[in-house]
Amino acid sequence: MLLTVSIVGSSPGVGLHARGWFTSWAASQQRLASVTLKDQSVRVVTHLSQGGDAVRIRIQNTFGSTPLVVDRTTIGHSDGQAGVTGVRSVTFGGRRSVTVPPGEDIWSDPAELVTRPDEDLAVSMYASGSVVPGQHDNALRNNYLTPPGAADHTADTSGSAFTEKVTATYLVSAVDVHNLALRGTIVPYGSSVVDGTGSTICNPGCGVKPVNRRWTDALARRITAELPPTKQLAVANAGIAGTTSAADCPQTPTAFRGLDANTRIERDVLALHGVTDVIFYYGTNDLASGCTAAPILDSYRRAFERLHAAGIAVYVTPITPRPGYSDQNNKDRYTTSTFVKQWNSCAGTCDGVVDFDQVLKDPLKPNSIAPGYDVGDGIHVNMAGQQALADYVPLAMLGSVRKGHR
Repeated sequence: MLLTVSIVGSSPGVGLHARGWFTSWAASQQRLASVTLKDQSVRVVTHLSQGGDAVRIRIQNTFGSTPLVVDRTTIGHSDGQAGVTGVRSVTFGGRRSVTVPPGEDIWSDPAELVTRPDEDLAVSMYASGSVVPGQHDNALRNNYLTPPGAADHTADTSGSAFTEKVTATYLVSAVDVHNLALRGTIVPYGSSVVDGTGSTICNPGCGVKPVNRRWTDALARRITAELPPTKQLAVANAGIAGTTSAADCPQTPTAFRGLDANTRIERDVLALHGVTDVIFYYGTNDLASGCTAAPILDSYRRAFERLHAAGIAVYVTPITPRPGYSDQNNKDRYTTSTFVKQWNSCAGTCDGVVDFDQVLKDPLKPNSIAPGYDVGDGIHVNMAGQQALADYVPLAMLGSVRKGHR
């Protein structure tokens, strides 16, 4: 029977397994948008890693200085563009309208909607007043707006009213599914390679649609196809391009300060539901922003300790190549990677290693990315590289709750 209790303000984490709620999609917010919504509707296309018999959504006002008022929210099956079918109303504590205080977030009540893995879900929101939404910069797909003053179109099945396109994700930052068969949620956590930069770039003639091609999307598809029904897992991406693991790298751009791994770990990982594992992929921007191995490793240890305290297993990738690194950068990369690989467990501080450095490096120039994967900037990888990363992850290690935790 479907859950009917209100879950606004419910506690996150592994303890929610018994209730069957797992975060199936996420897009970590990083700042306020540069636009103001004025009496208009937003339609955000989210991509579920797993489905279920009900959904709930998270709306954030983390970066806002005034209350965020959303008058109406609906969900439905997306056609991949602005059209939607099976529209359902979403409530918050039983009410259609929701006010999110500055610096806070809220989860909706459950809404009955049957969804499936690898499916696009449309979340439509209407604000009658003026709203500056929080956003995740890189949706890597189109989302949709009605013109200012167009009023409420959240119940529309046609996308004709949504005439404006944006490539950021507004307001909604996570979607949960209710599915008693799932065993957990995997959270890839890091910067641009986690966020998916490069995943829309396909080698000539590949014939693949350039959307939902992050390595995290491909990992979710592998899980669905290769793991038995009793071991299925959701994947919720918590990457933000440009961010660092350490908080105080001297050359970190202003826009990314306060978005380091430990500062945002509570809202972007621990606040998600059913999390069993984190794939920790940080460090490339730390080196580029002037950090040495010591502060990077300090930030790693603190993040691992916090995740372990929540019963979450941590798998770490060594820092991957970047041809712009100085000799000192590469020495610090070597020191950091040696720590990660020690005993295959970060010297006993993490639960395992996913060696993406081995996957991406050019065998002839190991401080560079293999040419077949490089998008041209020496840092990010194309669809082929994204798939190679996903294929390298050993699925058997994922989804085991750490000893001493439920």
